[in-house]
Amino acid sequence: MASDPATTGDGRYGVTPLETVRSLSGLEFLSRIASGALPRPPISGLLGFALAEVEEGRAVFVGEPKRDHYNPIGSVHGGFAATLLDSCMACAVQSRLPPGRGYTTLEFKVNLVRALSDETGPVRAEGTAIQVGSRVGTAEGRLVDSSGRLYAHGTTTCLIFPI
Repeated sequence: MASDPATTGDGRYGVTPLETVRSLSGLEFLSRIASGALPRPPISGLLGFALAEVEEGRAVFVGEPKRDHYNPIGSVHGGFAATLLDSCMACAVQSRLPPGRGYTTLEFKVNLVRALSDETGPVRAEGTAIQVGSRVGTAEGRLVDSSGRLYAHGTTTCLIFPI
């Protein structure tokens, strides 16, 4: 039986030490994950998604809904779309943070407007920061397929704090 790279510590997936995170701006940190210089978070291996693009105030995650993401009624669980949107929106906020600042999602709202299936193909979750202050950041996100069809959209509020 093959081992799961998210749990084996093979370097592709892992949690970056806090001292490294503290020393980098949010954009530097995320850029290093996107480039492979730092490991991808374990959840990205579990659910099969990745940070594809990042710039100040914007983050894009890509993934492909699979049968493994199905719920008992035969469609992709809404948590798949919610996870991609939470990731892209929160990282859009993180991309605007200076070194020594962290964040956590306080709340997010997701509107699921079209069902995902294992026939949808690759999807992109694009998050854009709306406002990032010293204590609170907000962002919005959209989940679309390769034709630009909207599957879900959302907003988030993140708490910003020293790390």
